Amino acid sequence: MANTMKNIEFNPASYSQWQDAAVKALKGKPFESLFTKTAEGITLEPLYTQQMLVDQLGDQLQKQVATIRSNEYSQQFTVAQQAYGDTAEQFFANVEESLQRGNEAVTIDSRVNFTWDEAALTKVASYLTEYSFKLIVQGQDDALLKAFDYIAEDKASQVEGFIISPKTVTLSKFGKVRTYCADAAAVHNNGATAVQELAFALASAAKFANEEESFDAFAAKFFVNFAVDTQFFMEVAKLRAFKVLWQAFTAAYGKEVAVPVVAETSIRSFSKYDVYVNLLRAGNETLSAAIGGVDVFTVHPHDVLSKPTEQSIRIARNVQLVITEEAHVLKVQDPAGGSYFIESLTNALVKDAWAYFLQIEEAGGIDAFAAQFEADVEEAYNARVKATQTRKQSLIGTNIYANPEDVVATEENVQFAHVKRIAAPFESLRAEATKANAKAAILPFGELKKVKPRADFVAGVLNTVGIVAEQPAPLATVEEAKAFLAQTDASYIVVAGADDDVKANIAAILEAKKEGQVVDVAGRFKDDEEAFAQAGVDGYVFAGQNIIEKLQGVLATTKEGQR
Repeated sequence: MANTMKNIEFNPASYSQWQDAAVKALKGKPFESLFTKTAEGITLEPLYTQQMLVDQLGDQLQKQVATIRSNEYSQQFTVAQQAYGDTAEQFFANVEESLQRGNEAVTIDSRVNFTWDEAALTKVASYLTEYSFKLIVQGQDDALLKAFDYIAEDKASQVEGFIISPKTVTLSKFGKVRTYCADAAAVHNNGATAVQELAFALASAAKFANEEESFDAFAAKFFVNFAVDTQFFMEVAKLRAFKVLWQAFTAAYGKEVAVPVVAETSIRSFSKYDVYVNLLRAGNETLSAAIGGVDVFTVHPHDVLSKPTEQSIRIARNVQLVITEEAHVLKVQDPAGGSYFIESLTNALVKDAWAYFLQIEEAGGIDAFAAQFEADVEEAYNARVKATQTRKQSLIGTNIYANPEDVVATEENVQFAHVKRIAAPFESLRAEATKANAKAAILPFGELKKVKPRADFVAGVLNTVGIVAEQPAPLATVEEAKAFLAQTDASYIVVAGADDDVKANIAAILEAKKEGQVVDVAGRFKDDEEAFAQAGVDGYVFAGQNIIEKLQGVLATTKEGQR
């Protein structure tokens, strides 16, 4: 059998043959239903072939791959774990432990709970001379920057690291400290798409380059900081696309120089409820960062929105160590190179981001274009929020498979309080529903096999805001349904059943509807809305509905009924 298997040959299938098989498997659904439109406006195909890639890129394919590989700043994936601590003693003890257990770059956000006094700054200075670093500060007057005053002049040339700040800071005598940061992570956390992030990075670079006396002086200070989201292939392509774009950018100045790519896991995809899902997100994001060619990376602990613990910090560090030591992706240069899908996606991002960058430059640069850029990012954010609230985009533990028993931490990490997280509207409404002690019930009417899918769907929707609905076994008769309506103390009830059963019996069932009760029906009954309204139906719960808008209306209505 083994010899026979070795000799078997499979004839390659053409795209048209695959398409015919897919259409047959779809059983009446259009083939176009397999295409996906991303937030960037890029249409993802269900299958990518070598011929498609050649048709799209032609001779440019080899150039794209070569450019990405030649623009590699380093061959390392530097672990840059952020330090935490309530006191200076605890903070520096955590720094020491992290360095002993695999951390490679000291990462400090100046917004801490203790004072950056002389002792603390002297301690920081000792680390800056010994290790590479990433500092997150709030401007030139940030107290943490005074640590550089405690570094001896003869050691200044050894100091090497990155400073991220909303406004560029100036450091004299520290030539290896990069202070020109295109902070794409900041616009990412406001809702930007991959195209907008890439264009912003280039536009920021153009601004800094124009402010320096020479391109070489600018390049020595410049780096880009990305946030890596959960859209795995898009994020790999984004990081690779930046290297292609950077080559085109430097070529305009007659230069060819690589630039460091610093990155971190995305906070906008994090949630306060079911925080261990954040760990899964961080792992996914870290792998895509490693494949995409990041030089320095920070993994945020899964409970970073509240207060990281020793355990969560250790897990965050180990996420990086597992990928660097055990996944072996770093043993291959450009692991995604040659992938039909990722190369096509990389090329699409390059084209769209370069076009948007030129639009920014034609308007006078990123400062002149600021208002329009903010409006574009806001539009992208609103689209992403809508996709989450209508479940076109899943956010596990938040808009789907939510755990209603989960309790959110009361503490809030001020470092990330400003991030426009897509889970935030669900968390706010959940807090409101909990405070109102909202009571809901599901009235399952009909056979179990017909009732269960819709009843489970409704229960899942209510779970997203922490409501656990009362639900009896399926009720077979109108009398049983009326009896349930009469005895339940729930102010919000959803009738779940097969279409025909609901149409035939809803009027009779709602004869028992009590004053103050809000009764919805599971499903979409467009042709019966008038009749249902006359029978006493208040609304509907159905797939594709905006969950937040629906549940906000339910809470408002039930509150009025309780007055």
